[in-house]
Amino acid sequence: MSTLSLLVFFGAASYSASSRSQAGEHYLRFYNDRGVLEVKGTVSRDPEVGSEATRLHLSGSEISIAGKWCEVSGTALTYVPRYPEYQYGDVLIVKGRLAGKPPGSADWSDLSDTSDRSDYWDYLANQGVYSIMSYPSVEVLERGTGSPFLGWVYSLRNRMSDTLARLLPEPHASLAQGITLGLRTNMPQDLKDDFSRTGTTHVLAISGVNLTIVAGILVTVTVWLLGRRHHVHIWVTLAVIWLYSVLTGLQPPVLRAAVMLSFFLAADLFGRQRSGVIALLLAAAMIVGFSPTAIRDPSFQLSIMAMAGLIFICPPLQSMGRIAVERVTGEGRPRAVATMVADGLVVSLGAMVATWPLIAYYFGIVSWVGIPATFVTLPVMPAIIVTGIVSGGLGLAFLPLGQALGWLAWLPLSYLLLVITGFAGIPGASLETGTVGPGLVVTYYAALALVLVSLSQRTKLSRLLLKTANLLSGLPWKWVITPLATLATLVWLTASTIPDNDLHVSFLDVGQGDAILIERGHLQILVDGGPDPQATLLELSEKMPFWDRTIEMVVLTHPHADHLTGLVEVLRRYRVKHVLSPDLADDSPLFAEWKRLIDERGIRHETATSGQVISFGDHMAVSVLNPRAPVLAGTGSDVDNNGVVLRVNAGRVSFLLTADIMQAAEMELITRRAGLDSTVLKVAHHGSASSTSEEFLAVVSPQIAVISVGAENGYGHPNEAVVSLLAEHLGSQNIYRTDENGAIEFITNGERLWVRTERQ
Repeated sequence: MSTLSLLVFFGAASYSASSRSQAGEHYLRFYNDRGVLEVKGTVSRDPEVGSEATRLHLSGSEISIAGKWCEVSGTALTYVPRYPEYQYGDVLIVKGRLAGKPPGSADWSDLSDTSDRSDYWDYLANQGVYSIMSYPSVEVLERGTGSPFLGWVYSLRNRMSDTLARLLPEPHASLAQGITLGLRTNMPQDLKDDFSRTGTTHVLAISGVNLTIVAGILVTVTVWLLGRRHHVHIWVTLAVIWLYSVLTGLQPPVLRAAVMLSFFLAADLFGRQRSGVIALLLAAAMIVGFSPTAIRDPSFQLSIMAMAGLIFICPPLQSMGRIAVERVTGEGRPRAVATMVADGLVVSLGAMVATWPLIAYYFGIVSWVGIPATFVTLPVMPAIIVTGIVSGGLGLAFLPLGQALGWLAWLPLSYLLLVITGFAGIPGASLETGTVGPGLVVTYYAALALVLVSLSQRTKLSRLLLKTANLLSGLPWKWVITPLATLATLVWLTASTIPDNDLHVSFLDVGQGDAILIERGHLQILVDGGPDPQATLLELSEKMPFWDRTIEMVVLTHPHADHLTGLVEVLRRYRVKHVLSPDLADDSPLFAEWKRLIDERGIRHETATSGQVISFGDHMAVSVLNPRAPVLAGTGSDVDNNGVVLRVNAGRVSFLLTADIMQAAEMELITRRAGLDSTVLKVAHHGSASSTSEEFLAVVSPQIAVISVGAENGYGHPNEAVVSLLAEHLGSQNIYRTDENGAIEFITNGERLWVRTERQ
């Protein structure tokens, strides 16, 4: 059997090498860099939705050559705007330019996030993708023509993703989506960088390394809880592995790992533990037999080595660990707990040691904190996966129940974030290895094999395990202390995040756009959402309690993208009770999605008109000053001038939020004596020269001005003359800018006013 498996490997390697040379006129890659073309194809995978764009794997079937459609095969990675949305199985005609790998280029970092790959084009080639098309015109021919089973899998995955987004704040939600469902496009880049610096990217990746370690820990915990009778530990682990595989969309890396793990567990199930090597070879041979190109895929190679780590490295380490535990612990529960912890750590250590050189070879980075960081993060991975799956699944049926369980998911996610950011902050946490040659990889594995053969010299390792076991010997009773500690932690965290009764007005740092959060107690009003959904969600998570997933009112001042984009995702993720917006239309797909979500979720929608008042508790209210009826017309920018202007009043303190109105609207507000006098002025239109006239500033008579503006924006905002005018009236020390100060929060009890800034 092992000989046959090796023959399959060699055959796959030969086929894989030859497959890259296929470039005839019947292949899509033949038409790279040949001008504008029309391609008919089917969306062959679940679309990868990012904050600004969506990536489609378009499996081509025909191409138009001189007005004639010809058959073609191959896949093009196609970048399209986020809206309108496309689904797996949609048949499209796209018109644009096919681009191939530029000569001498390693990647296209300007078109995609390649931070996880040292050579993006090789990564695409391993997926059978040799062409990229950026923002073509798109015509939809048919919907939902793909496999009904895969369509159901992708639909379930996306609905669970939406549910997790509604249950958890950011970045917890995107982290849960990445670990549980394999959806990483919404994860903040700085968080991805932290995982990379700490050598724990495998924790995020839906890969064989991740699944292998989680399965090893799951077997250990299941044996500890349920014992080995009737092989329950194996059946439970198999069930979780395959449920996890389905929920991640049956992605090739996790599917391959699931197959290999199933063979490995089957060997144990049938009492053939020593056949683990044969099972691994057989599983790998089956995978490359069905997909010969998998042999050159880094994720496949990492899966193989992670499994090899379980087979060759873990047993001797596990034996030493158990000897150490027996020496330092007594009989009963302390020994059982210490053994379980030691076995779990051994699993992660074995996989990490086996995969380190491949990580350095493919990704050019090695982190010296990788092993300790993995030690303290991986024990919570099963908890994250189980609570993520359960809360997401129950949330589909009954959202309040899912939200209650989502609080349990929030705990291990918060722990994981704390650990990763802590280790990432250590100076020199990672080492850029540059190019690691195959010779070094072979040398490492040769040395590792020599160490495994010579494991009789293990005094130092035993001493280390003894110290670890001493620390773990006093762990509490497994069935009572852990649930009580979890409950106590949740209660304490909930109590510590209960908001006060003061009014908080926060100008969020969302780049070149507006997003303003008004809070009092448990009530929130969000005014605009900025141009970047991820930035807005992260800011909301910083300001709102983790358990509060409801926003009482969302105000859209006007339907421009720098105010609307983030609100679309807010409607998806939060329970929004009430929407207030002006009677302004827009023909963009973004605005169409906004309207669709309001209708789909049954959100109360009201048109903003001057004279409306929103009560915010005792002596606190939000008044609408603009637009009036009939709306202003013929102003040169009617959308801006009919934007929603709000005055937030709290006793002796008030805030004037002016959206993007220009001088025409300012003069109209002055003329009709709209009650503009305010303590804090949100400067209109990001400090543009078209707004903030001297007359308007004199009537408002503010003490403080806030400019919501993006750093180094292309519009020249804020205008120097406007800043000088504000400094003349207020003093430069009373001007706050989100590009310089970050998020700016004002707190008032109606008598006094305090300000906090993210940056000084």
